[in-house]
Amino acid sequence: MENRFVEKLRGLGQLSPADVAVLRAATSKPHKVAARRDLIREGDRPGPVFVVLEGWACRYKVLPNGTRQVLAFLMPGDCCDLHIGLLAEMDHSIQTVTQAVIATIDREVMDAIMDGHRGVAKAMYSAQLIDEGTMRAWITSMGRRASIERVAHLMCELYMRARNIGLVIEPPFALPLSQLLLADSLGMTPVHLNRVLKELRLAGAMNLQRGSLLITDPDKLAQIAGFDENYLHRRLRMAT
Repeated sequence: MENRFVEKLRGLGQLSPADVAVLRAATSKPHKVAARRDLIREGDRPGPVFVVLEGWACRYKVLPNGTRQVLAFLMPGDCCDLHIGLLAEMDHSIQTVTQAVIATIDREVMDAIMDGHRGVAKAMYSAQLIDEGTMRAWITSMGRRASIERVAHLMCELYMRARNIGLVIEPPFALPLSQLLLADSLGMTPVHLNRVLKELRLAGAMNLQRGSLLITDPDKLAQIAGFDENYLHRRLRMAT
């Protein structure tokens, strides 16, 4: 059975048969988690490393006034917080978006894998650097991109990330994110987001409806977004 976590790390570095075996063993007992369930909450003491094998999840913070900011989307193959165990408590929460299959790797087990398998360690560090690059792209969007550019950029990113891991077979592709969740990730109200989505649809760039995204004109959408996929480091994946 395909293990998207192993396949992702294989795309980021050279893994030996022993590396693959230890990763498969560490994620061999996953469990199903219902949609919209917290895996860990802000203020909790960090525990094991969570690995998303199937489904989507997100990182988020809730502000004192009750509003929510989504900080990142996690897709199959992604893992959470390689070094978070060094901190005393979580500074954000992680929640499933859809029903998901989650593996947990005890901190001691992960430390032993990183110490004993250099190939895994290098691939994990590469994955972490890509996550940090994605965060910088989100900060840039929130601070400097206009609303339509911000929405177009996120759609381009999610499409590219999904395509990189084989979730996109043919257009349209399943995007299991509600407009409310997207609005929370873009720092917009749902009403404002709906207007921007309509603008992108009328421009002939994309159409988002009923949990699916159809990019009707990729060049136009990328031009509106000013999208440069360099921060996703797809060339790193292709070169390994």
